[in-house]
Amino acid sequence: MFTACLKTVLVALAVVSISVASAPAADTRDPFETDRYVPAAPGIRWLSPFELPQVPAAPSASLPATDRTLTLPELTEFALQHNPKSREAWFAARAAAAAIGIERSDDLPQISALITTQRSETGGQTGNQNPWLTRYGPTVTLSYLLFDFGAGDSRVKATEYQALAASLTQNRVLQDVVFQVEQAYFRLLGTEQLVRANELFLKSVSTSLDATQRRREGGLATVADVYRAETQVAQGQLNLTRSRGELEKARGALASAVGLPVNAKIRVMTIERAPPIREITESLTAILERAKVSRPDLVAAEARTRSARAQADAAARSTLPSITVSATTGRTFYHGERPFTDTNSIQLNLNIPIFTGFRDTYTVRQAEARAAQAEASRDVLYRQTEMDVWQAYYDVQTAAGGVSTTEVQLRAAQQTAEATLARYQAGFGSLLDLITAQVEESNARVLRIQSFLDWFTAVARLNFSIGASDKSTYAVQTR
Repeated sequence: MFTACLKTVLVALAVVSISVASAPAADTRDPFETDRYVPAAPGIRWLSPFELPQVPAAPSASLPATDRTLTLPELTEFALQHNPKSREAWFAARAAAAAIGIERSDDLPQISALITTQRSETGGQTGNQNPWLTRYGPTVTLSYLLFDFGAGDSRVKATEYQALAASLTQNRVLQDVVFQVEQAYFRLLGTEQLVRANELFLKSVSTSLDATQRRREGGLATVADVYRAETQVAQGQLNLTRSRGELEKARGALASAVGLPVNAKIRVMTIERAPPIREITESLTAILERAKVSRPDLVAAEARTRSARAQADAAARSTLPSITVSATTGRTFYHGERPFTDTNSIQLNLNIPIFTGFRDTYTVRQAEARAAQAEASRDVLYRQTEMDVWQAYYDVQTAAGGVSTTEVQLRAAQQTAEATLARYQAGFGSLLDLITAQVEESNARVLRIQSFLDWFTAVARLNFSIGASDKSTYAVQTR
């Protein structure tokens, strides 16, 4: 009998082997229709066979006032509330804070309840069939970690440092939002001034064209002079068109920075006079030292380093024994006249890791490497902070000198252009001299606008590199 069963099994195995050998190399069956999610071939564009999810519009709010010009502090305050980066960083900080509660939950007992219902029929050892039996009832289980050589405490410490890093990162994100608004704001102001400068240049060269045409009618200018003047007018129109396009781009960048749609209309105050230049009295060394303390991202990097060290300590302690206690109580009820039964137990467990296939060894090694990586990342940011402050400090110094220099340059160019135009209209001088003077005046005006923009941007960058929260003045001592 046994030999016959063995032969049957061997024949079945042989049939299965032949079937597998004769099967195709690749199984083309797709019972779940997963091919819908990929194109038919590498060079074919994928078309969705079902409706794709629609991206909702980002939440937006209205500006506090649209009938008047807005100041930089007003726009900055609005951006801190409505820029999506602020919301993203805040929720990241909340998630990191919740991780502390997850780890601290191991300090409390774990209690669970189970309610079961069972209906079974079994055969007795004598060959008789036992009747159907229905049983049901609750069970409550408690487990509690008594001692683990501080592994849990190290994990809690790691999550606390992570939460600290997340909150500090949020502070840096807010500073970044302020810096972005400042950059976009000053760029918009500078572009508006550039549009005005190009309008003045176009008006100036148009006046020159009129004067040239009158001189041509009087025989004092050639047709080539007229063509040259028309060329300058065309160049002025082109410059004005380009600057107006840049103005709209700058307006959209500012709207996006404050958390509004790019087509939102924002009116800002214009630059009417030179920025108030103040001398920095605080030494560069003092500024560098203060940046190392006030930069939230640098302090966050240190917090992440300590978190990684705590995680490495937790990984090392997890290889040590742990003691847990568990208790169970339950009551089982039976259908019919049978009385209920109680089940109670208490158990003390000593878990001693002996061999995990070298998993613990590599886990500890990985945690130590990540801690060293976090330290290196902190040091990289430390050096980058020094470089940021160093460059921003000297950018401010350079921009301060540029504002005063370009102001003198513009005044001289304006006087030269006015004198040259008067001479030309009186019949003296050449058109080339007039065009040269007008171009120099336009270039000087553009350079002055750029010097203003460089100044404001350099001050904003210095504040940002230090990690200051001041939105309008130096974050360092000035006079």
